[in-house]
Amino acid sequence: MKSDGIRNPQARYSEVLADGRSEIPDLRIAELKQPGDLWPLMREEAERKAAEEPILGSYFHATVLNHHTFASALSFRLASKLDNPMIPTMLIRDVINEAIDDDPGILSGAEIDMLATFTRDPACEDLTTPFLFFKGFHALQAHRVAHWLWCKGRKTLATFFQNQISVTLSVDMHPAARIGSGIMLDHATGIVVGETAVIEDDVSILHSVTLGGSGKESGDRHPKIRRGVLLSAGAKILGNIEVGEYSRVGAGSVVLNDVPPHTTVAGVPARVVATHPSHRPSMEMDHTLD
Repeated sequence: MKSDGIRNPQARYSEVLADGRSEIPDLRIAELKQPGDLWPLMREEAERKAAEEPILGSYFHATVLNHHTFASALSFRLASKLDNPMIPTMLIRDVINEAIDDDPGILSGAEIDMLATFTRDPACEDLTTPFLFFKGFHALQAHRVAHWLWCKGRKTLATFFQNQISVTLSVDMHPAARIGSGIMLDHATGIVVGETAVIEDDVSILHSVTLGGSGKESGDRHPKIRRGVLLSAGAKILGNIEVGEYSRVGAGSVVLNDVPPHTTVAGVPARVVATHPSHRPSMEMDHTLD
């Protein structure tokens, strides 16, 4: 299989801006040119929402407006989601801040994931919605921290993060799994990602998707999901197989063999039902099988 196509999130920031719903006057897309440009717009949204719904004023201040940077707000939001009675929230936040300080790609990856969700999900009307309310976004960013811990050899703490993500957000992603940026986990409940899985850039995954092994084999045993793939609800991709770039897996399908690029597969077991050389399934979010 080919090498992983996961690029540095900071290098691909402008690419994501070109995808999806770009004609949104309130978002002022033209102002988004580099990592960090989202934060002022997020603060404006939070101020407006706090004024519109005073009962949530303290919530918007605690999560957004009391923070001077996106990094501070993100570490606070993730720590509050991963809270555990045995470990103080501030200690969890210290670990998250350590990871962000050491790897700027975690922060830029979070911004790109937020833009990906905004441009692909019609239920997402602004930037603060995924940041505050979408557990798929929370699970993905917490996984980035767990993966950083795993790569630093801190596997016990990484596994703790994995467990907390699973318990609190119902998303189970092994900390060793490699995941790109521009990822949308839509609804997210029940998503499982195995240890040796790879998810490249610009992939969209719906709820109850499994990237699992096919038995008791060890070693490299999980799927490789290439760029631009759409995995519909309930799809099960099993074994060390490759789902080619810009392909689409139908809802409820069981994939046991490689999927060629630019194709749609569906069924149990999954078979090719269509080809689409010019489509970009993960951006278009079209789940039809033709």
